[in-house]
Order: sequence, then structure tokens, then C-alpha cells
Amino acid sequence: MESEEVMPREEAEKLPVEESGPDAPAEESGPDAPAEEPGPEAPAEEPGEEAEPVAAVFSDVELKAILEAVIYITDEPLEARQMAQALQQPLARVEAALAVLVEEFSRPESGLQIREIAGGFKMATKPEHHEAVRQFVKNLKPSFKLTNAALETLAVVAYKQPITAPEIMEIRGVQGAGVLKTLVERKLITTAGRKNVIGKPILYKTTKDFLVQFGLNNVNELPTLKEFEDLRRLAFGEDEMAEEPPTEPISDTAEKV
Repeated sequence: MESEEVMPREEAEKLPVEESGPDAPAEESGPDAPAEEPGPEAPAEEPGEEAEPVAAVFSDVELKAILEAVIYITDEPLEARQMAQALQQPLARVEAALAVLVEEFSRPESGLQIREIAGGFKMATKPEHHEAVRQFVKNLKPSFKLTNAALETLAVVAYKQPITAPEIMEIRGVQGAGVLKTLVERKLITTAGRKNVIGKPILYKTTKDFLVQFGLNNVNELPTLKEFEDLRRLAFGEDEMAEEPPTEPISDTAEKV
């Protein structure tokens, strides 16, 4: 059996001894211990402060098209600064795009122009075309709008056709010669011969224009009387119907034709 080598006592005492246990010196702590250096602190957000919105990214073509659209839809002149703030774009970039738009609309092939008026930009027709535009507007047909009396008379003709003026007056309880004339001028009703009775009054019926205006294929597609009343209320509103002046009373003399 081999014997273990024993280190001499003198050499063993010279080896360093690791201190441990309760007699080992504790790490420095408490008020006398050196404080750790704090790292950089993130700036605290003030209460109620919102992050700035991120500017929208538009190409030059997109920005020019958007500016053209917003100028078109507004009635009042728009300032460049106002558009830049609303679109979150640099003022210089908006002004450059506006300069391009003004130049493009000034070309002869454009009937419109973008002008700087009262510190803002506004779209309008060119002065050299004003006379032609004015003449065109004068020749436009009046908008399709009927009074309550005209709509009532048209309904009677549509549901009772062919019908005479005295018969319309009897149903409505008021005279309607002027209303009938208006409906004929609007080409919503037309004459359909004369009724074979004393006096031979003129018969009236609806026209093709009537079907077109009301989106009907034929008179069989007419709504019921209740639906027609609802349409009448939608077209004129309760207030307008209530404020309509009373119609003239029926005359004792029947309409002569």
C-alpha cells in the first residue's frame, strides 16, 4: 500500500488561507459604502403632453393632386400655410407645389385657373371664357322641382288618366288650370284627345318624360297612393308642406276648353 505524501508543516503554514464564515469581512454597505453611479435617465413626459403627429409621406405628384383637390372643394381662398399645417407638410414644399399648379392651370388647354386671391388660392373659370359660360348657364333647363300643387295634380293625372281638367278640379277641390299648363310645359303630361261629353273637355295623360323622371318602365309601376304620399313628404318636408299657402277656391264656372 502506497503511503500518501505528507506536506511538511512549515510549508503548509505558508499557504494563503481563504477567509470564510462569520469571521470573514463583510462587503461594505450602508451609508459609508460608495454609491453606485446612476445611468442616464429618460426625460419624463409632462402630464397631458401628446406626441407630435408624424408627417404624412406624399410624393410630389400626390401632394400636387391633393392640393388641387382641396382648392377645388373649398369656396374660400386657402392660404399656403393653412394647407401645409393641415397636410403636415413643410411650407416651402407646399408653396413649390402650388407654383407648379398655378403654371399648369394657366395653359391655354385649361378652362380653369388657380389664382392667388386675398392671400389665398382659389379655383375659378378663366375670364376669356366667361361669356361662353354665361350663355351656357342661361340656356340650361330649370331644375326639376315641382310645387306641392303641381305634384298633387300630376299624381291625379297619373292614377286617373286619361282625365279632364274639371275632373281634376273635382278631386283636388281647387282650380288647377295654371298647374296643368306648367306640367304640359315641363312635358310631364300631354293632351289625349277630348272626352265625348257636353263641352268636349280636353283629356290629359302622362308622357314618356314622366316615366323617365320618375324612373318607371310604365304606369303599372306607379307606387300605391300611400307610397306616393310618403314620397311627397320626402320631397318637400313636413315644414314646407305646412307653410304652403292655401290654394285658390274652386270656381263655380267649369273650365272652358
